[in-house]
Amino acid sequence: MNIREIIAKRAALELNDGEVANLGFGMPTQAVNYLPEGVSLIMHTENGAFGIGPKPKYEEANSDVSNAGSEPVTLPPGAAIMSLGTSLGAMRNGYIDVTILGALEVDQKGNIANWAVKRKGLWWPGIGGAMDLTHGTKKIVVTLTHTDKYGNSKIKKEVNLPKTGINCVKTIITEKAVFDVGDDILILREIAPGLTIEEIKEITEADFIVSEDFKEMEI
Repeated sequence: MNIREIIAKRAALELNDGEVANLGFGMPTQAVNYLPEGVSLIMHTENGAFGIGPKPKYEEANSDVSNAGSEPVTLPPGAAIMSLGTSLGAMRNGYIDVTILGALEVDQKGNIANWAVKRKGLWWPGIGGAMDLTHGTKKIVVTLTHTDKYGNSKIKKEVNLPKTGINCVKTIITEKAVFDVGDDILILREIAPGLTIEEIKEITEADFIVSEDFKEMEI
């Protein structure tokens, strides 16, 4: 199992039966492939639908029916289609129970940066609907690799990149650990098999304490 699969599989355990869920691009969308048995969600896509279904077969795909990442989806009976403005309003006003988002950086205060890197003097590609989701969703789960390609921690004392949302993240999931966000400090809840707490400290810039129910990561 590769790093992305490990993160997606663990992220799926943060989803509960009956929740209204929005999954961000990349690793978050893969979480639905690992839902625990008996868990059924009402899936939302920010471009304007509640109750979307799974990806269709290639020959059954309809280019007019896609999620916010332009990936083909299905609209099973009961799905609701709406304007983008209505969808964004639902996101801002608490109709989404849980959102799993990818991130470039996250910090011990629960801030997330996931929309911009600076290239040729410009910040891009743009903030998109993640800003609305971080404002209005009850539970924000962040997925990302623990370090960048140079070995630098992506889990910061304070994010360096432009923020998407402030003090909003509840849980952080990497291929090496699971943290909850406490009061200006992280709480180490789980650790990947074969690793030690000291090894996690060496690759984590943020301050953290160890949970009383600390255990091995469920992957």
